[in-house]
Amino acid sequence: MKMFRRICAWMLYKRMGWTKDVSEPHPDKYIICLAPHTSNWDFLIGQLYVRAEGIKSNFLMKKEWFFWPLGPLFRSIGGIPVWRSKHTSMTDNLAETAKEAKRFHLCITPEGTRSLNAEWKKGFYFIAAKAQIPILLYGLDYERRLIQCTKTILPTGDIDNEMREIKLYFKDFKGKRPELFTIGEV
Repeated sequence: MKMFRRICAWMLYKRMGWTKDVSEPHPDKYIICLAPHTSNWDFLIGQLYVRAEGIKSNFLMKKEWFFWPLGPLFRSIGGIPVWRSKHTSMTDNLAETAKEAKRFHLCITPEGTRSLNAEWKKGFYFIAAKAQIPILLYGLDYERRLIQCTKTILPTGDIDNEMREIKLYFKDFKGKRPELFTIGEV
């Protein structure tokens, strides 16, 4: 396991030239809000990062990616399929799971898509608020080759102001395809 961790660190930091600026504590339970999400490369960078740093985190991904042979692979590394067409209480279920679990780490991309989307999804906020756990803001900046987490939000229920604060945190990050990222009007 240590060898795999070292390989991932070498690949991400040495071979690919990424750096990290992570100053926020990672408690036993949290949501990672990761942006911008403009390319499938974001998934690879994220997976290399969590492996290199020894972080275990689940992630949400549209159900269409869970076909054979990728489905079992994604589930084994923490993937949770999302049925966008169903109006289920996924946020309630995940919040309840977070409340009951000893450890809960979930990574969500708020845009909900790799396409341009000014209307960010708020499910990550509702999960964190209902479970009373923090939201760690993680930015991927391809221009600077930087993974950064220097802010945590503790949801109070003031969703308009806190979503504005979250979006403003990400305003200067450049995704792999910057033309596909916007924080919208804040």
